[in-house]
Amino acid sequence: MNVFDEIALALTSAFAALQQEGRLDGALTPDRFSVEPPRDASHGDIATNIAMVYARDLAPGFTSPRQFATEIVTRLGQHPLVAKVDVAGPGFINIRLQHAALAGVLRAALQQKSRFGRPPAHHQPVNVEYVSANPTGPMHVGHGRGAVFGDALAALLEFAGARVTREFYINDAGAQVDVLARSAFLRYREARGETIGAIPEGLYPGDYLKAIGAQLARDHGDALAAMPEKQWLPLVRQAAIDAMMALIRDDLAALNIRHDVFFSEASLTRNASAADQVRAAIDALQARGLIYQGTLPPPKGALPDDWEDREQTLFRSTQFGDDVDRALMKSDGSYTYFASDIAYHADKLKRGFSTMIDIWGADHGGYVKRMKAAVAALSDGKGELDIKLCQLVKLMRDGEPVKMSKRSGEFVTLREVVDEVGVDAVRFMMLFRKNDAPLDFDLAKVIEKSRENPVFYVQYAFARTQSAFRQAAQVFPDLNVAPEALAASDLDLVNHPAELELLRIMAQFPRLIDQAARAHEPHRVAFYLHDLASALHSHWTAGKDMPHLRFVNEENRQLTQSRLALVAGVAEILRTGLALLGVGAPDEMR
Repeated sequence: MNVFDEIALALTSAFAALQQEGRLDGALTPDRFSVEPPRDASHGDIATNIAMVYARDLAPGFTSPRQFATEIVTRLGQHPLVAKVDVAGPGFINIRLQHAALAGVLRAALQQKSRFGRPPAHHQPVNVEYVSANPTGPMHVGHGRGAVFGDALAALLEFAGARVTREFYINDAGAQVDVLARSAFLRYREARGETIGAIPEGLYPGDYLKAIGAQLARDHGDALAAMPEKQWLPLVRQAAIDAMMALIRDDLAALNIRHDVFFSEASLTRNASAADQVRAAIDALQARGLIYQGTLPPPKGALPDDWEDREQTLFRSTQFGDDVDRALMKSDGSYTYFASDIAYHADKLKRGFSTMIDIWGADHGGYVKRMKAAVAALSDGKGELDIKLCQLVKLMRDGEPVKMSKRSGEFVTLREVVDEVGVDAVRFMMLFRKNDAPLDFDLAKVIEKSRENPVFYVQYAFARTQSAFRQAAQVFPDLNVAPEALAASDLDLVNHPAELELLRIMAQFPRLIDQAARAHEPHRVAFYLHDLASALHSHWTAGKDMPHLRFVNEENRQLTQSRLALVAGVAEILRTGLALLGVGAPDEMR
């Protein structure tokens, strides 16, 4: 039950009625106004700006937005969900819902359980690509933020009715994988008994490569050492990539991250059974006049070392909103990374994904416009690409930066963090900031048992709901607390201001799910759960000082059952929301 949608529908009906009466321009469409919780809860349960949005379009039927708002109020006041509605300021409308409407929300939560808040399924296929780390080492904490964000977003979209494919793009075709192969070959030599000394500059120094070197020695003996680099490089490269992807999959599994598809960049050009897909994508754009030979102006500021003033194969990305046209071929005749990415997204479109979401690190921000331009060109403007950038994570312990680990040689690995603080803490805290905001992750703070630790605060709220049921079982052993029985209880008894506040927040959950899914922002779920937990904790604390407010009233069986209905509804939403974030809902907090 989405009371916000119900009120929006009522406003649209009032709008249409005024058009039929000739008091409002019939050409207007009621699709620009908002229906949302008011900033100040004392103003009501729902606020709308419908009169203000259409202020310039009111003539000749109305003289002011406030007059228009007053007319809307007159019609809305007859709605069965509305208890009170009034006009504020120049024309804002505030609505107070009937208690029966809030009780209806609670009953829906109890009856629908884990389905509460789920909008009607639309079955739209959506491709969510996330992590996509270079397969050159274990995952670091920055990768973890993108992994958690992408996984939670995929879960949110599925809950909202989409058909989601979770995808990992393996960057296994660039120069970095040759560096990986040479680094692994060095460890192979070490495993065979050679003294390799200090790791040369430019190679990967991490201890994780020792295992790969040892495996190469077991598999190939002395054979690789006798080969020239041209022969051993592709063998070692593939073995190293396979080993790294196994390590990455293991790291992801530790964080409960899964993917449906692992797509190899190298397959775009090295697949013996298929044509060169990068070339095919370039040819398709060229057939539409979007590829040409030309020169680019030098970039602003200091020139990068690899910039060349030469004629190049360019994509007309400026026709699709980019700042400059983009090169597709390097001076040595190989494809640029951008060319491969064009082919990769062309493949997504061929697979039926008109809606694509890419989760990237913040260092790829300059790449956004060109990729959006490419998808617009490939799809004739019909494809939608949303690129979400995840800002850096600064790892701290009691406010002090955490040093690098020996295992990676360069950074603290994601697996080390998960092993230290647990999956729930990592996942919740990664989502308790908007993805494009920097995140300070303090290893000491995220395991504190205090209200300052958001994941503990929310999980503790759920644990308290379960505690209420255990207390009730002691006082009323035969009390029927099945969801159906609770839904049938007298919810008119749930009427204390603190209880009504919980009901109002619960009523926002379906709207929250819809808004978060549309905006591709799973952090909104984490914020909402914290607000709901805060309301529950406040009411619980008040009950310690005022026994008559407690959920379990030893002198009133009927009141206890009604209040447990409220507790069960809160618990159901907390459990559902935490599941969307991939976070557990423990019955007890020890």
